[in-house]
Amino acid sequence: MSRKETFVIGLFFLLNGFCSSSAQTAKPDSLIPPANDTLHRGRLAMVLSIEGALYFGSLAGLYYAWYSNYPQTNFHFFNDAGEWMGMDKIGHSTTAYYISMIGYHSYRWCGLSNQQATLYGGLLSMAYLLNIEILDGFSSQWGFSMGDFTANTAGCLLFMGQQLIWKEQRFALKYSFHQTQYAQYRPDLLGDNLIQNMVKDYNGQTYWLSGNIASFLPKTSKFPKWINVAFGYGAEGMTGSLSNPDSVNHQAIPHFDRYRQFYLTMDVDLTRIPTRSKALKALLTIFSFIKIPFPAVEYNSLGQFKFHPFYF
Repeated sequence: MSRKETFVIGLFFLLNGFCSSSAQTAKPDSLIPPANDTLHRGRLAMVLSIEGALYFGSLAGLYYAWYSNYPQTNFHFFNDAGEWMGMDKIGHSTTAYYISMIGYHSYRWCGLSNQQATLYGGLLSMAYLLNIEILDGFSSQWGFSMGDFTANTAGCLLFMGQQLIWKEQRFALKYSFHQTQYAQYRPDLLGDNLIQNMVKDYNGQTYWLSGNIASFLPKTSKFPKWINVAFGYGAEGMTGSLSNPDSVNHQAIPHFDRYRQFYLTMDVDLTRIPTRSKALKALLTIFSFIKIPFPAVEYNSLGQFKFHPFYF
């Protein structure tokens, strides 16, 4: 994952924390909008001001910290569809999904209707990530990636579609990570410490589609509302984006087979855990994008089935 993608993920954490902490200051319970969708102009002005500052300030900071170090060219496209076995594209979708969610909850806190907040939250996410792709399009180092644009759009639509149809998120994109052996051979590319590994080493990342079971059952069902089933995707054996080099800086790198991984396991929807504590509710919401470890069954493109007693 490039440094600019790391920048976006960092912004996500900032916005997520702002959204949750702001919701706690309201008279209604955390993340629950006013029952009659009454517009709070003061809250809306505050949210728009903070979002505007973060939006333009972060793009300006990203340009001067990253893009200004590379020559600028005419706008052009760049095909990176085969890189990292699709892991980076799922990362883009996940980022877009959560920025849409953050925008939605911010606008609902201001009293906008479900439909309005869904539309504006999704458009906020699309616009922000589109600007980053446009910056890529004018950089000689990259180019506008239709794959990234499509993945961003898919993440936004996943959130918006569910919110408009069900007025809740029955399926959520989630993330988990474990350290791997591959980073030691490409620390410049995959990171040389845990924090860098978490955002750069796709070998250790797994992305999940976590579905809530109770939301599809009758309302009279006593099935726990916080239990999910999760389908995961990962890839391993990657020491390069498109292929693995034999050596880097005259240092030989062992041969690794590149392969895809598919997982089936259980999960917990932290946002559905019942609690009366606003502080705990905020904490559970902030970390709801993390997949909770459970035993998992793996099938990979090498034709192998594996059982993991505890997978993260």
